[in-house]
Amino acid sequence: MLCCVCKDKQATVHLTQITGDKMQKVDLCEECAKTKGVNDATGFSLADLLLGLGASQEIEQAGGGGELTCKRCGFTQADFKKTGRLGCSDCYQTFSEALGGLLKTMHKGTRHTGKVPESLRQNRDMADRLKLLQKKLAKAIETEDFEQAAVLRDEIKQINAGTSPAPTS
Repeated sequence: MLCCVCKDKQATVHLTQITGDKMQKVDLCEECAKTKGVNDATGFSLADLLLGLGASQEIEQAGGGGELTCKRCGFTQADFKKTGRLGCSDCYQTFSEALGGLLKTMHKGTRHTGKVPESLRQNRDMADRLKLLQKKLAKAIETEDFEQAAVLRDEIKQINAGTSPAPTS
């Protein structure tokens, strides 16, 4: 089994953290275990390893040498390193520079888009489609393209009636 950090050497140190009903494992080679402070209980942060293998270092580098502290809750880089969590919503702004890189490695992007129930998504898509068709209809009338306007009008009527319109080109 290879080391989770360097992905090069054989892992000899195996850490397991059980929280509730979830189990997380980290496998380290001896050299990476020493650099992460696994032998020193005060300097080791399993949360740091699990959060991206160096998340607190990114925050420290983004701080430009000085200790960043959240003005609202007083949360520091050291607190993040210990817990692997932020203190309040303002912490995201305070530590934003370092969190951007960290979040990119953990997620698809850095902007939360959320999830939408299927029926709501369909309704939203239909409303967007209607707006687009109405804009196209207004433009067709303005340019006196009445044949296209009639096609668009019929498609809008079908959508409003709840039937699926025939595809247009």
